[in-house]
Amino acid sequence: MSEKMKAAVFVEPNRIELDEKPIPDVGPLDALVRITTTTICGTDIHILKGEYPVERGLTIGHEPVGVIEKLGSAVQGYAEGQRVIAGAIAPSGHSNASLCGCHAQDGPGTRHGFKGLGGWRFGNTIDGAQAEYLLVPDAMANLAPVPDGLTDEQVLMCPDILSTGFSGAESGRVRIGDTVAVFAQGPIGLCATAGARLMGATTIIGVEAVPERAEISRQVGADHVVDFKKVDPVDEIRRLTDGRGVDVAIEALGLQETFEASLRVLRPGGTLSSLGVYSRDLTVPLDAFLAGLGDHTIVTTLCPGGKERMRRLMNVIASGRLDTRSLVTHHFTLDQIADAYDLFANQRDGVLKVALTP
Repeated sequence: MSEKMKAAVFVEPNRIELDEKPIPDVGPLDALVRITTTTICGTDIHILKGEYPVERGLTIGHEPVGVIEKLGSAVQGYAEGQRVIAGAIAPSGHSNASLCGCHAQDGPGTRHGFKGLGGWRFGNTIDGAQAEYLLVPDAMANLAPVPDGLTDEQVLMCPDILSTGFSGAESGRVRIGDTVAVFAQGPIGLCATAGARLMGATTIIGVEAVPERAEISRQVGADHVVDFKKVDPVDEIRRLTDGRGVDVAIEALGLQETFEASLRVLRPGGTLSSLGVYSRDLTVPLDAFLAGLGDHTIVTTLCPGGKERMRRLMNVIASGRLDTRSLVTHHFTLDQIADAYDLFANQRDGVLKVALTP
């Protein structure tokens, strides 16, 4: 094994470049995973643009699929050569947050001015997955074996996009018979739509203007897709619900406009489930908030991680209840990382997600 590996590193705002870094040493509780497939996330674009700060020289990426190359001396229950994934959020399994059941918030506490940042480590506080190798800390809490018969692309969405999207429906407590609106049908919004359907929503309204995304939205569970470029989405959702509003609105873009619209389409006592990563302050309009008297719930969620979460998500894929392969629209090698970022950041050629293969 070479002592060096290729890795996509953050250089400065608007520059992520392929570089060589040492292959990490493996501690007692760690595992070294040889990456076979990974991808680029919308959060990586926030990093690229300098909207979310990380240390210079950090390897980016938090969606790993690979093979165990080397195990730490204290790791049990796994074997070298085993195919695995790890969630974007990597809890230790023994912190206060983990033991309270809030695995996603098992993090360093305060960093970059954010308090309670959570357990997002890969490509944020430690080197990430857009590389030939990834060091996975607390391997026994985070590595999930890939079931036989599932391809890399079938499980590629599990570490982040699928987990985050589903959590929008879960945190919103979608119930059988609910009406749900999902603002934006990008990868996370599409998975939120699919999650709402799996949880029993019987009317799902997607908000999207890109025809290809609207079509996939219908495939994964949307009953209606509202084109916000043609109609006012708040008015149209009110019309579709006979003026009642929706039980749950899932905001999956991270903009003031979509956050506000999500609030405006709620029924009294409804829930706004926010998944977006916001890069500026949000304002809550007095009328949309009903002056604080509407019994609304606003809930935020960070992508759930850990091996049990990954096992459950792969069970969904293996069951045939959802096929996420249509979300992978483009393929690149790690050597083409600059082209992959350029395509994804500028949302050209109908891109949803890219598959990166070292």
